[in-house]
Amino acid sequence: MARKAKIESNKKRIKLSEKYGPLRKELREKVKNTNLPEEERFQAMVKLQQLPKNSAKVRVRNRCELTGRSRGVYSKFKLSRIAFRELALRGMIPGVTKSSW
Repeated sequence: MARKAKIESNKKRIKLSEKYGPLRKELREKVKNTNLPEEERFQAMVKLQQLPKNSAKVRVRNRCELTGRSRGVYSKFKLSRIAFRELALRGMIPGVTKSSW
């Protein structure tokens, strides 16, 4: 099980990325737009840099919903490979069965 602090900080990052996502996207488009005046692009870059670091979507880590494990997470199921295997063997995940041939 992952440390509670890591799980909570990741939840905080998710909230921040949802809150600042549209603003961040708008500012990024302004910075990339070469048709705008240089001064306006620079102001957009400064505003973008003043946003919290953790508001970037890149900083959000995929974690297992059950255990909080950060590695080996299947994004489709939001479960780590270990938790996925345990639940699949118990038949708790619909449509997933153990392979046999």
